[in-house]
Amino acid sequence: MSDPYGGRQAVVAVWRIESARIVSTLARFTGDFALAEDLAQESLAEALVAWPRDGVPRNPAGWLLTVGRRRAIDSFRRRSALDERYAALARHLGEGGAASGHPVGAAPDTDLLWDPDHVDDDLLALMFIACHPVLSREAQIALTLRVLGGLTSDEIARAFLVPTATVQARITRAKKTLAAARVPFEVPPTHECRKRLGPVLSVLYLIFTEGSTASSGPEWIRPDLAREAVRLTRILARLVPDESEVHGLLALLELTAARFPARLDNDGEPVLLEDQDRRRWDRAAIRRGRAALVQAGRVGRGLGVYGVQAAIAECHAVAPSVEETDWERIVLLYEALGRLAPSPVVELNRAVALSMAQGPAAALLLVDDLVAAGGLSGSHLLPSVRCELLRRLGKVDDARREIELAVRLCANERERGLLRRKLAALA
Repeated sequence: MSDPYGGRQAVVAVWRIESARIVSTLARFTGDFALAEDLAQESLAEALVAWPRDGVPRNPAGWLLTVGRRRAIDSFRRRSALDERYAALARHLGEGGAASGHPVGAAPDTDLLWDPDHVDDDLLALMFIACHPVLSREAQIALTLRVLGGLTSDEIARAFLVPTATVQARITRAKKTLAAARVPFEVPPTHECRKRLGPVLSVLYLIFTEGSTASSGPEWIRPDLAREAVRLTRILARLVPDESEVHGLLALLELTAARFPARLDNDGEPVLLEDQDRRRWDRAAIRRGRAALVQAGRVGRGLGVYGVQAAIAECHAVAPSVEETDWERIVLLYEALGRLAPSPVVELNRAVALSMAQGPAAALLLVDDLVAAGGLSGSHLLPSVRCELLRRLGKVDDARREIELAVRLCANERERGLLRRKLAALA
């Protein structure tokens, strides 16, 4: 007897786990990334109808791949100019196989399309394509979440608080841009791989950052989005194990995500670092993060931008309390990070660490320099930090003005509530 609800749940679960391999394998077989993504979506749609009705197949991923291949053959048939490609795709099926989409006498469930010797390269190629430099950053993020994360357009739209139509348009434009640029489905040559790896890491970092601290909207944390970035970074670390910054990024994400269980109270309100119950931190994630950081140091010639940030996160992860944190080391690490990737945000974080290591007066000098430079003029972070420093120096009226500005600039509803509570405490 079929189980419509169970079948639909199975489709969602299998798709989330296997969609990237399905798309990458179809892309290798068809030589057309945009077509492969469309074929995978058609397979998903067919599964949503068939599995609740007929039951979940014995090999769900093989079923989806077989349907995708069958649809590819149908597509090539309709495009007579591609007869040669159709023949190359279908020749191994044997007499009568083209009609069924699998070799004669073989059950569709057992006919696995992916080749274990190629699937890692396929996934890596898919990552490089989704984050290709010809695409805008918004398109890279949307395409990565769609083809590697298996998220629907609705899910991506909810995560970034944009209309579903906007996400769909970005994905459509991205595929057209890739086709127009004739981007091949392949891992870049070795000499280009390191240069092209940067955008991939940047996209994964941005996805996690939005999940870790939402830039706007009603929720402060979006754990599903952050976990997706961690999962994809783990995959990347397996695919390119000799790249230090991949392990550095994985370490950073694991160590940061470890604090998620303590970052919200029972009402979903933000809990700041100094108030968190560290017993709730995910110790397994901390161990994974520290192991990845060790690996980053082992395979590289020193830590890069992500590795240094991971080292900072490790200082917090191993400290029993805020007071017992090695703030002097964190200040030095932020100085190193500022040399590797100078930015106002890095300087602001260094000022916070300096205030804990040497007191608020020294930190206020740095923050005032940032105010004068104007690099964070539209951010709520700068007045929020300045408020705290002024409060600790006993300048309550000045602190109140800063926190009022922070409330006006903050776009996240939960964080704005936290700032309002700080303002009330200064009354």
